[in-house]
Amino acid sequence: MRTLIKNAQIVNENQIFQGDLLIENERISKIAKEISAKNNYHLIDAQGKYLLPGVIDDQVHFREPGLTHKATIASESAAAVVGGVTTFFEQPNTSPQTTTIELLEEKFAIAQKSSFANYSFFLGGTNDNLEQLKRLDAQKCVGVKLFLGSSTGNMLVDNETVLEQIFRTIDTIIATHCEDEQTIRANLQHYTALYSEHIPIELHPLIRSSEACYLSSSKAVALAEKTGARLHVFHISTERETSLFRNDIALKDKKITSEVCVHHLWFSDQDYSEKGAFIKWNPAVKTANDRQGLWQALLDNRLDVIATDHAPHTLEEKQQPKYGQIPSGAPMVQHSLSVMLECVYNGKISIEKVVEKMCHNPAILFNVKERGFVRESYFADLILVDNQLWRVSKDNILYKCGWSPLENTEFHNKVTHTFVNGHLAYEEGKIAPKIHSQRIIFDRN
Repeated sequence: MRTLIKNAQIVNENQIFQGDLLIENERISKIAKEISAKNNYHLIDAQGKYLLPGVIDDQVHFREPGLTHKATIASESAAAVVGGVTTFFEQPNTSPQTTTIELLEEKFAIAQKSSFANYSFFLGGTNDNLEQLKRLDAQKCVGVKLFLGSSTGNMLVDNETVLEQIFRTIDTIIATHCEDEQTIRANLQHYTALYSEHIPIELHPLIRSSEACYLSSSKAVALAEKTGARLHVFHISTERETSLFRNDIALKDKKITSEVCVHHLWFSDQDYSEKGAFIKWNPAVKTANDRQGLWQALLDNRLDVIATDHAPHTLEEKQQPKYGQIPSGAPMVQHSLSVMLECVYNGKISIEKVVEKMCHNPAILFNVKERGFVRESYFADLILVDNQLWRVSKDNILYKCGWSPLENTEFHNKVTHTFVNGHLAYEEGKIAPKIHSQRIIFDRN
């Protein structure tokens, strides 16, 4: 298995340079200005295209097991590789919820058979599963996920004593969803009194408010500082929260890190009038000022990674008539890189910075072994991107739910090839039928 990529614009470690790259036996064997392969190989002329490391998405919901009417690991990982995502870390709020080691390994078994992209899964924390969390192998699992705001089932960790025990005990990454439950309930009660069951969707960011986010995030950061825990705060959505994070030390040395999601960089509360419940997320899409603050914090490195929080629901579920019936979340994993490269096209960010935040930094932050960079001897998780104008439509959406909040959006870039462990998983509209994905190993010695 040998592939020679010629004449690519290689984007890696804050540089862009034209060169060739040779893939042999799952890995990058050589990078040079010019490579002449002497034996049999598959040749790809990448003239005019960018060659990037595969995207590592640290937060997705692929809904399997138990919620497969919305999505499956197979369907969403296929959408991921079409969008340039070669590795994903999936969340524990499936059915049953992933709160034991045994259930965690069942997910790994499903992915081994069906995932087109490399994978790992979070183990969910609860008020009563500390012993399970202690059993976690930090080399073979991405980390522990805690919901510090409302969640379905038993996954809201609201026992203060247990929460501190988890922060003091767990010797791996603790990733948190931060929204203050009491604040949300008080806001919901207020707007229910005004509108009964017919709360306008535009009020979602006032119910899941900035205050609710800041109260919870600041509490998690304070607890991590107190205990020395390794904390990663998911989906920062407000300008105020960005003040909680540092940019005066290298990412590899940070004990407290943060993520921003594509939709919080792309949409604002001005979009509810057009998009309605299709952009109902938790945390909510907030003001244009919040969006501007997120961009500033991303560019000055207070926010460390860009992810999706990919969370598909069926059209029927998202079109329920009453606010309280509509689930939060939307699919994004097929389009996240295109969104960020469109921001490059519009002058908001450099392509080098996009690669840093979507490829390099997730690898550094989670200690992903030998991935996330275009380096010799690393696994060949790679993508080629061309300058092509195309439009998101139902005809080219791969999500099982069949819709996207980005429908009718035009992009000036398109992923043409995706390599997963050196194998061509996607090429020019066609997904390879054979799976070559791997369980991610973490270098946490």
